[in-house]
Amino acid sequence: MPRDPRYDILFEPVKIGPVTTRNRFYQVPHCNGMGHVYPHGEARQRAIKAEGGWGVVSTQEVEIHPSSEWSPYIEGRLWDDGDMKNLQLMVDAVHHHGSLAAIEITHNGHASGNLYSRMPAMGVSAMMFDTYEPVQAYAMRKRDIANVRRWHRKAAVRARDIGFDIIYVYAAHDISLPFHFISRRRNQRTDEYGGSLENRVRFLRELLTDTKDAVGDQCAVALRFAVEEVDDAHELGGVHAHAEGREVVEMLAELPDLWDVNISDWSHDSISARFGEEGAQEKYIAFVKQVTGKPVVGVGRFTSPDAMVAQIKRGVLDLIGAARPSIADPFLPSKIENGQLDDIRECIGCNICVSGDMTVRPMRCTQNPTMGEEHRRDWHPEKIPTAVDDTAILIVGGGPAGLEAAMSLGRRGCRVTLAEAAAQLGGRVYHESKLPGLATWQRVVDYRLAQLQKLTQVQTFTHSELDAAQVLDFAKELNAAQIVIATGARWDRFGIGRAHRTPVPNDGSVQFITPDDIMSGEYPHADNIIVYDDDHYYMGGVIAEKLVVAGKRVTLVTPAADVSAWTHNTLEQNHIEHHLRKLGVGLIEKHKLDHVSAGRVALRHTSSDALRVLEADSVIMVTARRPCESLYLELDAAPDKMNEAGIRNLSRIGDCLAPATIAAAIYEGHRFAREFGNELAEDAVPFKREYVAV
Repeated sequence: MPRDPRYDILFEPVKIGPVTTRNRFYQVPHCNGMGHVYPHGEARQRAIKAEGGWGVVSTQEVEIHPSSEWSPYIEGRLWDDGDMKNLQLMVDAVHHHGSLAAIEITHNGHASGNLYSRMPAMGVSAMMFDTYEPVQAYAMRKRDIANVRRWHRKAAVRARDIGFDIIYVYAAHDISLPFHFISRRRNQRTDEYGGSLENRVRFLRELLTDTKDAVGDQCAVALRFAVEEVDDAHELGGVHAHAEGREVVEMLAELPDLWDVNISDWSHDSISARFGEEGAQEKYIAFVKQVTGKPVVGVGRFTSPDAMVAQIKRGVLDLIGAARPSIADPFLPSKIENGQLDDIRECIGCNICVSGDMTVRPMRCTQNPTMGEEHRRDWHPEKIPTAVDDTAILIVGGGPAGLEAAMSLGRRGCRVTLAEAAAQLGGRVYHESKLPGLATWQRVVDYRLAQLQKLTQVQTFTHSELDAAQVLDFAKELNAAQIVIATGARWDRFGIGRAHRTPVPNDGSVQFITPDDIMSGEYPHADNIIVYDDDHYYMGGVIAEKLVVAGKRVTLVTPAADVSAWTHNTLEQNHIEHHLRKLGVGLIEKHKLDHVSAGRVALRHTSSDALRVLEADSVIMVTARRPCESLYLELDAAPDKMNEAGIRNLSRIGDCLAPATIAAAIYEGHRFAREFGNELAEDAVPFKREYVAV
């Protein structure tokens, strides 16, 4: 299908210093949990983005010296010549598809703990770490500044020699040394690097000048700069777009070849869809093009080509930057170019991708189950091998795992029938997307339904609840030799979870209900509600929000030290807690349910064992989720009946097997589809590993 002429502007080349990008699509630097530890995985993932049409493809942060290393977090590394061959893999792979390769070299100052190198941390001033690491940084002397400048220059030269086209100077997210020098909160120096803004910008200017002098004849030099510290309203000395953020841009306006502008900290730059809309950074960064003649790239979780065009035509950006949208769909540019807008896997803004870096493992994505598997499983987001087995397949359950399995099996050419008990497809995603702030999650369902409509060999049925006998009869009618059970899970009603391995004692005076009840419209019968969150992800918070907005008095109780504790890994915890407090939700941390008696709920402190009693009418149990596995177990226990019906294989996938995230359910559905008909040795490792060379 030809490209819509409205989007022609997105495919114009843009000159960046001595290099030119083929279009306006720019994958900005982002971590992926691979870096120097999994260099083949790193190279393959970035290559697929280049193949998908991103004109520029960047690394993540790349450490330039062991005095600034992020262990245990997995970033890039360019300490010496020995690191060059790993990065060469990525450059060659990106260039193979005609894209420019960019590298974000950095020294992070006091933000990096040096847990592997064990070198003393240095900072613009003597200060404690922002984390609870029990170490402090010493204040850099002039010779330390000279050393960092030398290390940075050497890294830039190595990057040029590897073949990178764009080399970054990194001053953003409040985790880079140049940004610390600029910040009055960080910089307490009294020499020529402290005091006035001109002095505080000096180190950044020197790095830019050094880099331009070293490689500027062959490579573009990009400056990544946070023009706004959003969380700094309560503290003097931060960088703000209406003040020193703008002044820095004015001072350095024409020095870099490219301005990559964003906001700080990372939790605001990559704010989840629950708390930030598409294009949310515009109000901070729009001024930049007014004060520089150099091209400007910025981000905003852009998935709409119309929004992208508007950013360019209104003079906000020259290049459409993306991290998360390029993860959800590495072929987003190609699909816009080829008029395949309905085939775009839009980012849902859940930030499960971020959790890869935060939990020190390769990245994953809710929408794109191939993310992180490009090398080790040889998965491609747009290509899947045709099945050699023409067996018909019956899938029972149309939630995320069932939908993904049906779609991917259909793409392999399999004959698939999907039966769903409910009136609509989507399972938990359909229901959860109706909760506060989660509307974009419906994109998970919408994308797969749109793809299924194109697959004539896949048929779907709703209002089709099947018992074991009906499954056998239906499979026989379809001549289906493979049955897949994907019937999901339900929230436990009795408080069983991490803190309680047995039901919470209840004399019946307080109603125990679950998120499933709330999502089906069954609200508590009275107004005084406790939400008990032993899940620690998003559900406890969104249920509390939904109830308090409905006029209930809500207290959220959790055994963890923080509300929604796991969402530290998705950069949401601070936003969630702030939002709940603003709504008036009572928060009680480090307490678990002890027992319920006479309309009173006893809580026990997780450390002191002290009891605290609250009056409540209902408790919403956000604890364990129980697999809906009875259908699978009944079929599995009747091999003779399955044999008689012609069924060779019975499988279960997703939450029906092991309740987890939506991303995990999608992944399991995709994995089943990929592996169907491909027998794996029972004890074989099912993916390639990258070994440390010895």
